[in-house]
Amino acid sequence: MKRYAGWWLAAPATLVVLVFLVLPVVATIGTTFGETAGIFAPYSSFFGSGFRRSVLWRTLEISLATTAISLIVGFLTAYVVSKSPGKLKSLLIIAAVFPLLTGVVVRSFAWLIILGKNGILNSFLIGIGVTSEPFAMLYTQGSVIVAMVYLFVPLMILTLVGVLENIPEDVVQASASLGATPAGTFRQVILPLAVPGLIVGAVLVFTGSFTSYATPQLLGGERQMVMGTLMYQRAMVSFDWVGASTIAAIMVVITVTVVLAMSRVARRLNPMAT
Repeated sequence: MKRYAGWWLAAPATLVVLVFLVLPVVATIGTTFGETAGIFAPYSSFFGSGFRRSVLWRTLEISLATTAISLIVGFLTAYVVSKSPGKLKSLLIIAAVFPLLTGVVVRSFAWLIILGKNGILNSFLIGIGVTSEPFAMLYTQGSVIVAMVYLFVPLMILTLVGVLENIPEDVVQASASLGATPAGTFRQVILPLAVPGLIVGAVLVFTGSFTSYATPQLLGGERQMVMGTLMYQRAMVSFDWVGASTIAAIMVVITVTVVLAMSRVARRLNPMAT
Protein backbone atom coordinates (compact mmCIF):
# COMPACT_ATOMS: atom_id res chain seq x y z
CA MET A 1 0.00 0.00 0.00
CA LYS A 2 2.84 2.38 0.87
CA ARG A 3 4.34 1.74 -2.54
CA TYR A 4 1.32 3.35 -4.22
CA ALA A 5 0.77 6.14 -1.68
CA GLY A 6 2.37 8.73 -3.96
CA TRP A 7 0.13 7.72 -6.85
CA TRP A 8 -2.99 8.04 -4.69
CA LEU A 9 -1.91 11.49 -3.50
CA ALA A 10 -1.29 12.65 -7.06
CA ALA A 11 -4.53 11.17 -8.41
CA PRO A 12 -6.87 14.15 -7.60
CA ALA A 13 -4.57 16.71 -9.23
CA THR A 14 -4.02 14.40 -12.22
CA LEU A 15 -7.77 13.96 -12.63
CA VAL A 16 -8.33 17.73 -12.57
CA VAL A 17 -5.65 18.26 -15.23
CA LEU A 18 -7.13 15.54 -17.43
CA VAL A 19 -10.71 16.80 -17.15
CA PHE A 20 -10.11 20.55 -17.43
CA LEU A 21 -6.99 20.69 -19.63
CA VAL A 22 -6.24 17.54 -21.60
CA LEU A 23 -9.76 16.49 -22.58
CA PRO A 24 -10.86 19.95 -23.89
CA VAL A 25 -7.71 20.19 -26.01
CA VAL A 26 -8.20 16.66 -27.36
CA ALA A 27 -11.87 17.39 -28.09
CA THR A 28 -10.96 20.63 -29.88
CA ILE A 29 -8.38 18.90 -32.06
CA GLY A 30 -10.75 15.97 -32.64
CA THR A 31 -13.37 18.21 -34.27
CA THR A 32 -10.92 19.03 -37.07
CA PHE A 33 -10.83 15.41 -38.28
CA GLY A 34 -14.57 14.93 -38.79
CA GLU A 35 -15.05 16.74 -42.10
CA THR A 36 -16.70 14.87 -44.96
CA ALA A 37 -14.28 16.46 -47.45
CA GLY A 38 -11.41 14.50 -45.96
CA ILE A 39 -9.71 13.83 -42.67
CA PHE A 40 -7.07 16.51 -43.26
CA ALA A 41 -9.29 18.87 -45.27
CA PRO A 42 -9.27 21.72 -42.68
CA TYR A 43 -5.47 21.67 -42.56
CA SER A 44 -5.18 21.56 -46.34
CA SER A 45 -7.52 24.54 -46.50
CA PHE A 46 -5.46 26.45 -43.94
CA PHE A 47 -2.05 25.89 -45.53
CA GLY A 48 -3.51 26.30 -49.01
CA SER A 49 -4.44 29.90 -48.20
CA GLY A 50 -1.70 32.45 -48.76
CA PHE A 51 -3.34 34.83 -46.31
CA ARG A 52 -3.45 32.28 -43.51
CA ARG A 53 0.15 31.22 -44.15
CA SER A 54 1.19 34.87 -43.92
CA VAL A 55 -0.65 35.19 -40.60
CA LEU A 56 1.15 32.11 -39.26
CA TRP A 57 4.53 33.40 -40.44
CA ARG A 58 3.85 36.87 -38.98
CA THR A 59 2.94 35.29 -35.64
CA LEU A 60 6.18 33.30 -35.63
CA GLU A 61 8.19 36.40 -36.54
CA ILE A 62 6.64 38.45 -33.74
CA SER A 63 7.04 35.64 -31.20
CA LEU A 64 10.67 34.91 -32.09
CA ALA A 65 11.60 38.61 -32.13
CA THR A 66 9.88 39.14 -28.78
CA THR A 67 11.68 36.13 -27.32
CA ALA A 68 15.10 37.21 -28.61
CA ILE A 69 14.78 40.80 -27.37
CA SER A 70 13.36 39.67 -24.03
CA LEU A 71 16.28 37.25 -23.59
CA ILE A 72 18.85 40.00 -24.09
CA VAL A 73 17.10 42.67 -22.04
CA GLY A 74 15.97 40.25 -19.33
CA PHE A 75 19.38 38.61 -18.97
CA LEU A 76 21.27 41.88 -18.66
CA THR A 77 18.73 43.27 -16.21
CA ALA A 78 18.63 40.08 -14.14
CA TYR A 79 22.44 40.02 -13.99
CA VAL A 80 22.52 43.57 -12.62
CA VAL A 81 19.76 42.74 -10.13
CA SER A 82 21.50 39.56 -8.94
CA LYS A 83 24.74 41.47 -8.26
CA SER A 84 23.08 44.35 -6.42
CA PRO A 85 23.21 44.66 -2.61
CA GLY A 86 20.25 43.56 -0.49
CA LYS A 87 18.01 46.64 -0.26
CA LEU A 88 18.69 47.79 -3.81
CA LYS A 89 18.04 44.26 -5.07
CA SER A 90 14.63 44.24 -3.37
CA LEU A 91 13.71 47.59 -4.92
CA LEU A 92 14.80 46.44 -8.37
CA ILE A 93 12.79 43.22 -8.09
CA ILE A 94 9.72 45.21 -7.01
CA ALA A 95 10.22 47.53 -10.00
CA ALA A 96 10.43 44.51 -12.31
CA VAL A 97 7.32 42.88 -10.84
CA PHE A 98 5.24 46.07 -10.64
CA PRO A 99 4.02 46.01 -14.29
CA LEU A 100 2.61 42.52 -13.68
CA LEU A 101 0.17 44.01 -11.17
CA THR A 102 -1.63 45.78 -14.03
CA GLY A 103 -3.82 43.98 -16.52
CA VAL A 104 -2.62 43.18 -20.04
CA VAL A 105 -5.31 45.34 -21.64
CA VAL A 106 -4.40 48.36 -19.50
CA ARG A 107 -0.70 48.03 -20.35
CA SER A 108 -1.52 47.67 -24.03
CA PHE A 109 -3.71 50.77 -23.94
CA ALA A 110 -0.76 52.64 -22.43
CA TRP A 111 1.19 51.94 -25.61
CA LEU A 112 -1.69 53.35 -27.65
CA ILE A 113 -1.16 56.62 -25.79
CA ILE A 114 2.62 56.47 -26.24
CA LEU A 115 2.75 55.48 -29.93
CA GLY A 116 -0.33 57.24 -31.30
CA LYS A 117 -0.03 60.05 -33.87
CA ASN A 118 -0.88 62.52 -31.12
CA GLY A 119 0.84 60.40 -28.50
CA ILE A 120 3.69 61.09 -26.14
CA LEU A 121 6.50 59.87 -28.41
CA ASN A 122 5.37 61.76 -31.50
CA SER A 123 4.80 64.91 -29.47
CA PHE A 124 8.32 64.61 -28.08
CA LEU A 125 9.89 64.07 -31.52
CA ILE A 126 8.02 67.03 -32.98
CA GLY A 127 8.94 69.14 -29.96
CA ILE A 128 12.68 68.56 -30.33
CA GLY A 129 12.54 69.10 -34.09
CA VAL A 130 13.24 65.57 -35.27
CA THR A 131 10.17 65.62 -37.50
CA SER A 132 7.42 68.03 -38.48
CA GLU A 133 4.83 65.33 -39.08
CA PRO A 134 3.91 62.50 -36.69
CA PHE A 135 5.16 59.02 -37.52
CA ALA A 136 2.64 56.22 -38.09
CA MET A 137 3.85 53.86 -35.37
CA LEU A 138 0.60 52.14 -34.45
CA TYR A 139 -0.76 49.10 -36.29
CA THR A 140 2.71 47.97 -37.32
CA GLN A 141 4.65 44.84 -36.51
CA GLY A 142 7.16 46.93 -34.59
CA SER A 143 4.54 48.36 -32.25
CA VAL A 144 3.26 44.87 -31.46
CA ILE A 145 6.79 43.60 -30.71
CA VAL A 146 7.60 46.58 -28.47
CA ALA A 147 4.43 46.09 -26.45
CA MET A 148 4.97 42.32 -26.20
CA VAL A 149 8.54 42.79 -24.98
CA TYR A 150 7.24 45.17 -22.32
CA LEU A 151 4.67 42.56 -21.27
CA PHE A 152 7.02 39.57 -21.02
CA VAL A 153 10.40 40.98 -19.93
CA PRO A 154 9.34 40.91 -16.23
CA LEU A 155 8.77 37.14 -16.52
CA MET A 156 12.21 36.71 -18.03
CA ILE A 157 13.81 38.79 -15.27
CA LEU A 158 12.09 36.87 -12.48
CA THR A 159 13.10 33.56 -14.08
CA LEU A 160 16.76 34.52 -14.45
CA VAL A 161 17.37 36.31 -11.16
CA GLY A 162 17.11 33.12 -9.13
CA VAL A 163 19.33 31.20 -11.57
CA LEU A 164 22.05 33.85 -11.57
CA GLU A 165 21.94 34.18 -7.78
CA ASN A 166 22.60 30.44 -7.44
CA ILE A 167 25.79 30.52 -9.51
CA PRO A 168 28.56 29.91 -6.94
CA GLU A 169 30.80 32.92 -6.51
CA ASP A 170 33.72 30.54 -6.00
CA VAL A 171 33.37 29.35 -9.59
CA VAL A 172 33.51 32.92 -10.89
CA GLN A 173 36.53 33.72 -8.73
CA ALA A 174 38.26 30.51 -9.83
CA SER A 175 37.77 31.50 -13.45
CA ALA A 176 39.35 34.90 -12.79
CA SER A 177 42.26 33.36 -10.86
CA LEU A 178 42.99 31.08 -13.82
CA GLY A 179 43.45 34.09 -16.08
CA ALA A 180 40.05 34.48 -17.66
CA THR A 181 39.00 38.02 -18.54
CA PRO A 182 35.64 39.31 -17.29
CA ALA A 183 34.23 38.80 -20.79
CA GLY A 184 35.68 35.28 -20.89
CA THR A 185 34.24 34.45 -17.47
CA PHE A 186 30.86 35.71 -18.58
CA ARG A 187 30.95 33.74 -21.83
CA GLN A 188 32.43 30.49 -20.54
CA VAL A 189 31.13 30.29 -16.96
CA ILE A 190 28.13 32.49 -16.23
CA LEU A 191 26.29 32.12 -19.54
CA PRO A 192 26.47 28.27 -19.70
CA LEU A 193 25.32 27.97 -16.08
CA ALA A 194 22.39 30.27 -16.82
CA VAL A 195 21.17 28.13 -19.73
CA PRO A 196 18.34 26.40 -17.76
CA GLY A 197 16.89 29.77 -16.77
CA LEU A 198 17.29 31.11 -20.29
CA ILE A 199 15.42 28.14 -21.73
CA VAL A 200 12.59 28.37 -19.19
CA GLY A 201 12.28 32.10 -19.77
CA ALA A 202 12.34 31.65 -23.55
CA VAL A 203 9.58 29.03 -23.35
CA LEU A 204 7.41 31.31 -21.21
CA VAL A 205 7.90 34.30 -23.49
CA PHE A 206 7.47 32.39 -26.74
CA THR A 207 4.31 30.56 -25.69
CA GLY A 208 2.84 33.73 -24.22
CA SER A 209 3.56 35.88 -27.27
CA PHE A 210 2.59 33.17 -29.78
CA THR A 211 -0.85 32.74 -28.22
CA SER A 212 -1.42 36.39 -27.32
CA TYR A 213 -4.66 38.05 -28.41
CA ALA A 214 -5.31 41.37 -26.62
CA THR A 215 -2.04 43.14 -27.41
CA PRO A 216 -1.90 42.27 -31.15
CA GLN A 217 -5.57 43.18 -31.48
CA LEU A 218 -5.12 46.61 -29.88
CA LEU A 219 -1.76 47.57 -31.40
CA GLY A 220 -1.80 45.57 -34.62
CA GLY A 221 -5.44 45.53 -35.61
CA GLU A 222 -6.48 43.96 -38.90
CA ARG A 223 -3.23 45.00 -40.58
CA GLN A 224 -1.08 42.88 -38.30
CA MET A 225 -3.39 39.93 -37.69
CA VAL A 226 -1.85 37.02 -35.79
CA MET A 227 -3.03 33.51 -35.04
CA GLY A 228 -4.86 34.52 -31.86
CA THR A 229 -6.85 37.28 -33.56
CA LEU A 230 -7.50 35.07 -36.61
CA MET A 231 -8.85 32.32 -34.37
CA TYR A 232 -11.15 34.81 -32.62
CA GLN A 233 -12.37 36.08 -35.97
CA ARG A 234 -13.12 32.58 -37.28
CA ALA A 235 -14.97 31.59 -34.10
CA MET A 236 -16.83 34.74 -33.04
CA VAL A 237 -17.32 36.62 -36.32
CA SER A 238 -17.57 33.90 -38.98
CA PHE A 239 -18.80 31.20 -36.58
CA ASP A 240 -16.46 28.76 -38.31
CA TRP A 241 -15.76 26.52 -35.35
CA VAL A 242 -13.90 23.91 -37.36
CA GLY A 243 -11.63 26.59 -38.80
CA ALA A 244 -11.03 28.02 -35.33
CA SER A 245 -10.30 24.54 -33.96
CA THR A 246 -7.84 23.97 -36.80
CA ILE A 247 -5.99 27.16 -35.91
CA ALA A 248 -5.96 26.13 -32.24
CA ALA A 249 -4.60 22.69 -33.14
CA ILE A 250 -1.81 24.19 -35.25
CA MET A 251 -0.90 26.54 -32.39
CA VAL A 252 -0.79 23.63 -29.94
CA VAL A 253 1.46 21.57 -32.22
CA ILE A 254 3.87 24.46 -32.84
CA THR A 255 4.00 25.37 -29.16
CA VAL A 256 4.70 21.79 -28.06
CA THR A 257 7.33 21.42 -30.78
CA VAL A 258 9.13 24.57 -29.70
CA VAL A 259 9.03 23.55 -26.04
CA LEU A 260 10.48 20.11 -26.84
CA ALA A 261 13.16 21.64 -29.07
CA MET A 262 14.18 24.12 -26.39
CA SER A 263 14.29 21.37 -23.78
CA ARG A 264 16.62 19.38 -26.02
CA VAL A 265 18.83 22.42 -26.53
CA ALA A 266 18.91 22.94 -22.77
CA ARG A 267 20.11 19.37 -22.17
CA ARG A 268 22.89 19.80 -24.71
CA LEU A 269 24.07 23.21 -23.49
CA ASN A 270 23.66 22.73 -19.75
CA PRO A 271 27.08 21.70 -18.39
CA MET A 272 25.47 20.27 -15.24
CA ALA A 273 23.27 17.86 -17.19
CA THR A 274 24.18 14.20 -16.99
